[in-house]
Amino acid sequence: MALHRIGRSTILLPGRPRIAAGAAIAGKKEGEGPLRSDFDAIIEDDLFGEESWEKAESRFQYAAADACLKKAGLTPEQIDAALGGDLLNQIMAASMAVRELHIPFLGLYGACSTMAESLCIAAMLVDGGYLRHALCTASSHFCSAERQYRFPLEYGCQRPPTAQWTVTGAGASLVTGDDRLPALCRCTHVTIGRIVDMAVKDANNMGAAMAPAAADTLMRHMADTGRTAADYDLIISGDLGRVGHDVLLALMQERGQPLDPARYTDCGLEIFTPAQDVHCGGSGCGCSAVVFNGHILRRFREGSLRRVLFMATGALLSPTTSQQGESIPGIAHAIALEADT
Repeated sequence: MALHRIGRSTILLPGRPRIAAGAAIAGKKEGEGPLRSDFDAIIEDDLFGEESWEKAESRFQYAAADACLKKAGLTPEQIDAALGGDLLNQIMAASMAVRELHIPFLGLYGACSTMAESLCIAAMLVDGGYLRHALCTASSHFCSAERQYRFPLEYGCQRPPTAQWTVTGAGASLVTGDDRLPALCRCTHVTIGRIVDMAVKDANNMGAAMAPAAADTLMRHMADTGRTAADYDLIISGDLGRVGHDVLLALMQERGQPLDPARYTDCGLEIFTPAQDVHCGGSGCGCSAVVFNGHILRRFREGSLRRVLFMATGALLSPTTSQQGESIPGIAHAIALEADT
């Protein structure tokens, strides 16, 4: 059996499965940011007509999935599997959303790396011929995440300067091997992340916890493929925020693979402006999901990007581990994407 591997960590996708459609549904605050025109819909009501923040998050994810399928011209019955997750206990937002679609479901938890993780797994399954159409989803909600990981909103806790703002929103991508569908871009390589733990314990400084994992994945991707940062029009991490972004730049400089600030950015820095008072930027599964499916896929469609490395990062903490004084492990999954030729 042929192994489609390059080096120790990277998987080659010889069939170059395509991303045929993507959709991004954003909340009110996100819609006030610089990427407003890239979103398929902006929901002014953070409750989205529901009775709880958690149910609202599920509706965000369902809306993104539904919009993606409609853009691709497919029905739920034509999808072989959905892959997705969120930040809530037992990934309830994703499972409740996909429940309404009646699609076979693979639930994933990669914290804020979930969008990239779902794309990586879907691309491998499609490239291997196990699925024809795969729907990838991820979501987060500021209010549901604050309630689960930090304090209820009513508490009025002051946020430290290193804190990030959990994005309210959801994104969905259709990964397919069907040559009859258009290709916004093609998936060429997958580098699966390793857990890296630098003993950071501050849940309000997740960028510092995740940046070493991003550096590890990026270095292994380059070693396996023989590429450098200059081979990409854009390397976009998500969501390290300002602290993690700067730490990653420093780590890559130390390791002899410096990143050009003109070719590297972070989803957490792209989605908000400093004037929106989000401190270090955006975070949450929905952050990289809406930036990728809105902003990045739009740039592929317009031709301003030809080759991108999308590398979403996750802080693998939970209320239980935080209460027990555990450190915060980080992870980063990367997928290389190229314009259709």
